[in-house]
Amino acid sequence: MDRRILELYDEYAHAPLERRVFLDRLAALAGGTAAAALLLPLLETRRAAAAVVAPDDPRITAASVSYPGKSGAVRGYLAKPATGTGFGAVLVIHENRGLNAHIEDVARRLALAGFAALAVDLLSAAGGTPADEDKARDLIQKLDRATAVADAVAGVAWLRQQPETNHKVGAVGFCWGGGMVNQLAVADPTLDAAVAYYGAQPAADDAAKIKAPLLLHYAGLDERIDAGIPAYRAALDKAGVSYEVYVYEGANHAFNNDTSPARYNEAAAKLAWERTIAFFTAKLKAA
Repeated sequence: MDRRILELYDEYAHAPLERRVFLDRLAALAGGTAAAALLLPLLETRRAAAAVVAPDDPRITAASVSYPGKSGAVRGYLAKPATGTGFGAVLVIHENRGLNAHIEDVARRLALAGFAALAVDLLSAAGGTPADEDKARDLIQKLDRATAVADAVAGVAWLRQQPETNHKVGAVGFCWGGGMVNQLAVADPTLDAAVAYYGAQPAADDAAKIKAPLLLHYAGLDERIDAGIPAYRAALDKAGVSYEVYVYEGANHAFNNDTSPARYNEAAAKLAWERTIAFFTAKLKAA
């Protein structure tokens, strides 16, 4: 697919670009409205995409929950192994489209790997994630960042208190959620591990506040986010923070999201996930 089309969609997905403007510009790049209509399903998420781990998989349990946050009651989706106890716990932070079926599936994948995973809805204060993804994006842009980070910190504390966990808690986030994981690591010195997928980096001066070991995944073609890597690495080195950085060459931003055909990269997603599970196993399951 033409790189300019992917960059246009990235602008639409992350900047306040009206859908009408996006569609007009897409038609211009594609060579007409008919061609644009054929491309659109490849760019936008497929709500009907099959889950990697079914909600009723007998190996796990999953249910809606809520916990007290700074903004009030924060909703979430908790998935964990069907049997056993003493699980490492992981807070899962969604993209800028809110808590949707794909992110719930990510939580179930973590449960299948032996973790108690809470996929948090940081749009809870706005009434929860709406079905319309454009509305969710608009609501994300209006969130108070400090309050959202505080709600995530409260989620970490809530997970740590759950009787089925071993009181070790990590966090993983994607896109907007990847940036939030970086901010969470800055804000919460108790966090035991943090994994950010193509997330915006925090201010360099904040790196010294990070205590959790970091695993940072980036897409090789993601110029917007990748521009911040050198300064972040330098700040982490200066602060003595333990971290790993991987850049997946040829992959686009959001390469892990298998409901977005144009940007999903199976090879990069598989390798990044294997590294993520190994990282959480080492940091959250070890005695």
